[in-house]
Formats: sequence, structure tokens, C-alpha cells
Amino acid sequence: AKQEGAKLECGGERMPCKGYFVKPTVFSNVTEDMRIAQEEIFGPVQSILKFTDIEDVLDRCNATEYGLAAGVFSKDIATATYMAHNLKGGITWVNCANVITTQTPFGGFKGSGFGKELGEDAMKEYCEMKTVVMKVDKKNS
Repeated sequence: AKQEGAKLECGGERMPCKGYFVKPTVFSNVTEDMRIAQEEIFGPVQSILKFTDIEDVLDRCNATEYGLAAGVFSKDIATATYMAHNLKGGITWVNCANVITTQTPFGGFKGSGFGKELGEDAMKEYCEMKTVVMKVDKKNS
């Protein structure tokens, strides 16, 4: 990210333990064309992007090839609801993050997964629906 012009605000180093862990990391001056803004990062990395208005945010968020999850933080319930309905993600958290229950389907859109985990919808991943239509004579019914 630094090579593309993002500014490392904090973190970025490996954790002093076994494995591939990094310290919580924050980058500013990120633009939507940078790799860090286009790829799914599964780690404690925050990218800060400037925006002009809500439509700018929606356009940029929905322009990526991924759509696992989204988070909206707002004191305005109308804005939060508008964002939640228009973000193209499998789950959208409003004023919270990473809340997952066994009753709530979880899974992404676009390049962020196939199908759903958890909830009743997950069971459909293990089923193959079939319809049979048969004409039956009246005397046999």
C-alpha cells in the first residue's frame, strides 16, 4: 500500500509470536484504485478513504468484485437504513460489527463466496429440490 501512495499511520509490523499475524494497522490517503482497497484483507487492517457524499461511498463500495460484509455507523437511522439496503454485501452491520448468530445466514455476494452458512438458508446448500407432477385417475384418488 505504501508503494502506491497510502500512508501508514500505525501498525504494519509482525506480531512477536509464531504464525502469520500482524499488529492492527491503519492506512490513510487510500484511493479506490489501490490494491489495498480492492482486495479482501482478512486481518486487522483499516483503510481510510475520503468521500464526497453517500452516493460516492455506495458507488465505490459496490464497484469492487467482492461483497462479503459491510458496516455502517451513523446516528441517523434513515441514512443507516438507506446504506444497509443499497450496499452489495452478504451481511451489513449497522452500528456494530462482526455480530453472527446461528440463526442468521452468513455469506457473501459476488466474488466473496458461494451460498450461505448458518441459519435456515444454509440447509438449502445441502438440498436438491425436485418437483414431480403426476396425473392420477379419479378412481385411484
